Formats: sequence, C-alpha cells, structure tokens
Amino acid sequence: MNVFDDLAGGLVVSCQPLNDEPDDPMRDPHVQARVAAAVVRGGAVAIRANGPADVAAIRAAVDVPVIGLHKDGVDGVFITPTAEHAVGVAAAGAHVVAVDATDRPRPDGRTFADTVRAIRARTEALVLADVATAAEGVAAVRDGADAVATTLSGYTPSSPRRDGPDLALVAELAALVPVPVIAEGRYREPEHVDRAFAAGAHAVVMGNAITSPLWITRRLVGAVRRPAGTHGA
Repeated sequence: MNVFDDLAGGLVVSCQPLNDEPDDPMRDPHVQARVAAAVVRGGAVAIRANGPADVAAIRAAVDVPVIGLHKDGVDGVFITPTAEHAVGVAAAGAHVVAVDATDRPRPDGRTFADTVRAIRARTEALVLADVATAAEGVAAVRDGADAVATTLSGYTPSSPRRDGPDLALVAELAALVPVPVIAEGRYREPEHVDRAFAAGAHAVVMGNAITSPLWITRRLVGAVRRPAGTHGA
C-alpha cells in the first residue's frame, strides 16, 4: 500500500523547532520524539520532521508514517536542497522525503527531477514535492513526485505573501494533478483544516499552532491587552 493512502482525510503534524530560532529550547531530537508521540496519541496520521537526527528519533517513537526533510540555511532552496540531503533523510528512516520543488536553482546544481532519480536509485522512500505555485506542482508530478504540498506558497518570489493558508492553490492543484495534494502552510485553526478538505486536499499539515510553545506563546502574548498598572503574576 502507498504510504499516502494512510494519510487520506487526516491531520499530519509537523514536529519541528522554529527554523529562525537556533536557541529554541525544543531543538532536541528526544523532545521532538515525545511531542510526536503525544500528537499521534491525539490522532495525527503522520509526522513531518526536520533533519536525520529528529527523523530517526521520531521514527523510533511512533508507528505512523514519517515525512522527513532536511533544512539547510534560511534563504533560497533550503528544504532538502540537495540529493545528498534527501538520501540522508531517507537513510534515517523517513517513509517520505519532502523536497523543495520550486523552479529556483538548487545548491548542488541538480534539477528536482535529478533529485527524484537519486532518491529512487538509493532509497525506498516516496517523494513529496513542496511547491509554491500550480505550475511547479504540475512540473513536479511530471518529474516523478508521488504527492505535492503547498508548503512554499507565500514564501517565494513567485507566490504572494499572505497571512492565512493558500486554499486557492489547494483547489487548483487538486484539479490539475493525479497525485495526492497535501495542504500545508499557515494552517492554524480548525476552520482552515475544514476548508482545505473542501478544496480537495488529501491531508492537511499543521505545525507551529500545535507543536511550538514558543510560537504559540508569542502569538498569544501579542494579542493580550493588559490593563494599565498590571504587572502580572
């Protein structure tokens, strides 16, 4: 059975420390493994995790599919940017490898199709293409992706920034490609999840809104309006 069959209609939870916070206290494979075990107990159908160490620890802690990636850098193509990153994540135990499949240049000079071929030749992992536009999703499927995700919408020059999820891209991809479409990127509310499935998503990924105490607390503190003269307790 294709691993993506297990994700149908379900919530995938991304268990990752904040990428732009090197001192995030959650940056520990054992911590991420415990977070993953908790969300699986809560009903998550799969886990998305960053880096070989976290992938290996989470794979040992849960019995659901693990989508692995390897972030390297903060600009340009940094989600599993090279074939070697992809093979390393698969070797750590990822059932699926998530790879940046945008049309931007990759640091190893290979195309996305080249990376897919390397994954196929050296691992048994499936390939999830992280894209920002419908055209990139169509091209990724042509180049061998087993599924596409809207992860990068709003984060590349070819896709406008937005505050909420890109539901229009989910619907467009669902109508264009014959593989599962995974809704990801700024999904923070139950309503977002419902709307993604209505748009044709195969599964929905939520991350910080569930698994990052740092992100959640900052968001809540930013919304608090404390009365004058209150010093807290």
